[in-house]
Amino acid sequence: MTFRRIKAILIKEFKQVLRDPRMKTVILVSPVLQILLFGYAANKDIDYIPTAIYDQDNTKESRELLRAFTYSKYFIPKYYIYSKEDQDWMINRGKTSVVIRVDRGFGRDLKAGKSANVQLVLDGTDSNTAQVIQGYASTIIGSYQQKLLLNDLEALGMSGSGPRIELRDRAWFNENLISRNYYLPGVIASIVTMMSLLLTAMAIVREKEIGTMEQLIVSPLLPLELIFGKLIPFGVIALFQSALITTFAVFWFHIPLRGSLILLALATSVYLFTTLGIGLYISTIASTQQEAMMSVFLFYMPTFLLSGFAYPIANMPLVIQWMTLINPMRYFLTIIRGIFLKGVGIGVLWDEFLIMAVMGIIVISLSTLRFKRRMA
Repeated sequence: MTFRRIKAILIKEFKQVLRDPRMKTVILVSPVLQILLFGYAANKDIDYIPTAIYDQDNTKESRELLRAFTYSKYFIPKYYIYSKEDQDWMINRGKTSVVIRVDRGFGRDLKAGKSANVQLVLDGTDSNTAQVIQGYASTIIGSYQQKLLLNDLEALGMSGSGPRIELRDRAWFNENLISRNYYLPGVIASIVTMMSLLLTAMAIVREKEIGTMEQLIVSPLLPLELIFGKLIPFGVIALFQSALITTFAVFWFHIPLRGSLILLALATSVYLFTTLGIGLYISTIASTQQEAMMSVFLFYMPTFLLSGFAYPIANMPLVIQWMTLINPMRYFLTIIRGIFLKGVGIGVLWDEFLIMAVMGIIVISLSTLRFKRRMA
């Protein structure tokens, strides 16, 4: 195996990629579009809740309670309604996420020392949003109830200055609990996975379709030289895309990067052994580019869903959790988020690196053996 022949294949591959306008669009434009879409759309922070107010009591007490809701930064009063038909219409049409309903007798019950009920009518289509809204509402109700209790104590001549428990929380690594900081580093893993799989599989299958693979097989190139010449350019492209996404995440969306860039590049390089190897394997079983593309998507979707990118692995059934142990993207996401948000180094992430490296070596070795047999 000589570097001169590998270099010739590398030059050929880079020229072939860069002279194709569609390929340049995929390489340069696609990652930028994805990071922008994820940055602005994949946001679970709920800061604006369109709210409808249905106050049947219309007393000082009900207005104070509703003021506690609307003065918060979450509940934005957009509608004031006066009948149950209006309430149902608002929820059914999706005009509002929540209706705050205060029935008649609310103020009277409070003055009498009885339990007074407030109803939240939620749009439960998005269960996550509904649960968050419930949490916000519970906090506001709790604060309002505490205020009423203090007022009652003062009315009885008591100061209400007895022992209290105050919860003071502090979030590490993502101080303001911004969901974008959690999701955008994972976009690196998503794009690197998809692009390295797709480019590798389709490039080799394209050689079969146009008939140049046979010419390469009968050339003096050794199988390993051909494999290295084919895989290295797409590995370099994936590293470039990773750097491009990181730049956008840090400077455009202000995602904190507390760890080492060198360690991030090393993790991406180790991970690419797996994705490039799988792309190489797909190229040996696919006869056309359409087949290669479908095979890539069939592999990518389960990999993405079982990686912990959007859904916590701990919440999955136990059998599915076991399945995630053979998913290399799971370990790559852990490394990326550890480098970005926690600033940890190899001393903490060494086990993920080791597992990912072992997987990569196994996959690239098996794929290389199959590719060599197909060339023979």
